Amino acid sequence: MPVFDHLGITVADLARATEQFDPLLQALGFARYDADGSVSWYREGDVELILFPAREPDSQPHRHGEVGWQHLAFAVESRAEVDRLHSVALAAGWSAVREPKLYPRFNDRYYASFVEDDSGIRLEFMHNPPRSPPLSDPRDLRIG
Repeated sequence: MPVFDHLGITVADLARATEQFDPLLQALGFARYDADGSVSWYREGDVELILFPAREPDSQPHRHGEVGWQHLAFAVESRAEVDRLHSVALAAGWSAVREPKLYPRFNDRYYASFVEDDSGIRLEFMHNPPRSPPLSDPRDLRIG
C-alpha cells in the first residue's frame, strides 16, 4: 500500500489550472475525474492529484522558496520522455524554469526540467537511471 494516497493543490483559477495540468497528466497516463469544486487525476498504483480552487478570491500565486510547496517531481523512463513532457507543458501554458539538462550536482545520470504554472506551482520531470553495476573482477571468474 502506498504511503501517500493523494496530493491536493490549491490553485488561483481552477479552470485555467485544469487546462494546464490536464495535458501533462494525460501524457503521463493519468485519467481525469471532474467533481463539484475540484478536478483530479488518477493512475492505477499512483498517488491521486487533486486541484482545488483557492478559498480567498484575491489569493496571490505561490512563490517558489516561500514556506510551503517546493515542487513535485515526476520520474520518467528516459531523457526523451523528460523532453517530451517539457514540450507538452510549454504547449499547455506552463513557463520553463529550467530547460531539460543534466544535473551533475545531483549525480552524473540525473536529467531533468522544471516548469511552473500560473499559480506558481512548480513541477519537475526527471530521469535518474540506476548506476550500472560494477564490472566483476576477472579473478572472481576463476574456476575451481
